Amino acid sequence: MKPVYKRILLKLSGEGLMGDKSFGMSAEVIKDLAAQIKAVHDNGVEVCIVVGGGNIFRGAKEASEGMNRTVADQVGMLATVMNALYLQNALETAGADTRVLSGINISAVCEPYMYRRAIRHLQKGRILIFAGGTGNPYFTTDTGAALRASEMQCDALLKATQVEGVYDSDPKANPGAKKYEQVSYEEVIEKQLKVMDITAVALARENNIPIIVFSQHGRNALENAVCGKGSYTIIK
Repeated sequence: MKPVYKRILLKLSGEGLMGDKSFGMSAEVIKDLAAQIKAVHDNGVEVCIVVGGGNIFRGAKEASEGMNRTVADQVGMLATVMNALYLQNALETAGADTRVLSGINISAVCEPYMYRRAIRHLQKGRILIFAGGTGNPYFTTDTGAALRASEMQCDALLKATQVEGVYDSDPKANPGAKKYEQVSYEEVIEKQLKVMDITAVALARENNIPIIVFSQHGRNALENAVCGKGSYTIIK
């Protein structure tokens, strides 16, 4: 299949790495994701990735239970680094040249994020994994994904979820929920559709980056989304 996009940013949730587990990472799920990412990259698509940390720690949740929000978010950023290193290992095992760049400085385990270095890695054909969020508290990994997609001048931001797109209500709670094939940035913001936080959607809108929301489950799910096939919702 022919890709629709030349350069993408793939947003993976921490929860999406758990598989059937209630905590942590599923080696089987990450191996499958790595194989899909490598297949898309081998098809000529430049790939950037942002991974969340909710499978290990959720800063906002801990803050709501009394933990200092700045400290909680810092712990959450460290969780994203752990996931990024695990995914990097899976990609390298699959034969992909990969670099992890972190928004927080942990030079002993990964490179600090620098714009020109990231661009150079892409020019050398490497898959990039951006960890550590934006490097600042109070910003979600969704916002980090929209920021890095803007900086890397990506053609699209692909958000892998547990459902097949954006719905007008929670499809797990409401069997009659309506799925959108296409929806505008403005409608997502006005209706507060639960897909990405408002800051991330507004940033994508400002930089004219379409957001493709698709299910990470199913064979060749990522390749189908990159090639405009399968079931998904496009926000633009």
